[in-house]
Amino acid sequence: MVPRGMDPLTKAGAQFWIESGAGVEAGVSDKEFEAKGAKIAATADEVRKNAQILLYVRVQDSRALAKDQIVIGMCEPLSEPQLIATLAQRGITLFSMELIPRITRAQSMDVLSSMASIAGYKAVLVAAVNLPKLFPMMTTAAGTIPPARVLVIGAGVAGLQAIATARRLGSVVSGYDVRPAVKEQIESLGAKFVSIDVKAEGEGGYARALTEDEIKRQRDQMAEILRENDVVITTAAVPGKKAPVLITKEMARRMAPGSVIVDLAAERGGNCELTRAGETVVDNGISIVGPVNLPGSVPFHASQLYARNIATFLKNMMTKDGQLNINLEDEIVRETLVARNGEVVHPKVRALVDSLTGVPA
Repeated sequence: MVPRGMDPLTKAGAQFWIESGAGVEAGVSDKEFEAKGAKIAATADEVRKNAQILLYVRVQDSRALAKDQIVIGMCEPLSEPQLIATLAQRGITLFSMELIPRITRAQSMDVLSSMASIAGYKAVLVAAVNLPKLFPMMTTAAGTIPPARVLVIGAGVAGLQAIATARRLGSVVSGYDVRPAVKEQIESLGAKFVSIDVKAEGEGGYARALTEDEIKRQRDQMAEILRENDVVITTAAVPGKKAPVLITKEMARRMAPGSVIVDLAAERGGNCELTRAGETVVDNGISIVGPVNLPGSVPFHASQLYARNIATFLKNMMTKDGQLNINLEDEIVRETLVARNGEVVHPKVRALVDSLTGVPA
């Protein structure tokens, strides 16, 4: 939460408890929170003790959580079903911000899009720092320097932001996605759409998992394209599953020495076979960067955006007299509610929990 994000909620009757120092890295002091009427707690446990609704970036288990508390934040429900089961057993009511439906009314709550925009932007800067070349074309007294060539794989929010940022830095940009519907979006940003004979449109605007045959055809065609580029930024992800490997080590090693791969899927296993989360691997002269939590490297604006997402989501459930109304007829509420009354209530997450334990959650 940031001070500006508190306004619509305090007007509705909410009172805030803020852990001391919680906003320091985002450029927000305790005094700024206090000026908005918040109470400052010495510890996180003190916040948990006094608050009915707990707002997290990443939800963590804590024995200090009470069964009547409401927890809102990112909790990887499709990837961490065991954590969800544990939290459900504590009797808390849990909402997952990753499950915000992709509908017009929920756009201002879409935390995945907010954070992906930052990650796509920062990925290009990371690539520029690691590339031993300049991004833009330059005419100098010593001759003309050609622009760098950048390929962005995956044209979701992160990919499109990466394309736009790479273009602003003056590089020649290409974009690829298994969803042919995004061709127009890629080209509208001034990039060339790379065509490969594999299409995989999935639900909710995401890509579906590819078959073995589709993966082979994609890799064979992609290997030739990679060799033509100085920078490759990968953003491909399938919700709740390990990231697809799009670049094998053999494909990466065929790129020119000095080339850079920035793998935004590093935290989910990586789109490149050589990726190691949180590290920069140099193999055959190729730098493979596996950044984690890129939004956290831009804490000021990441916090501004996330606070707005959270505040809008919470305001949607508040009545005019400041009470919380968990209305399951509201699609936004229904789709994000993961646990309630000691049970995992979201059908997809419950199925994952059941598969782990063999006992209905």
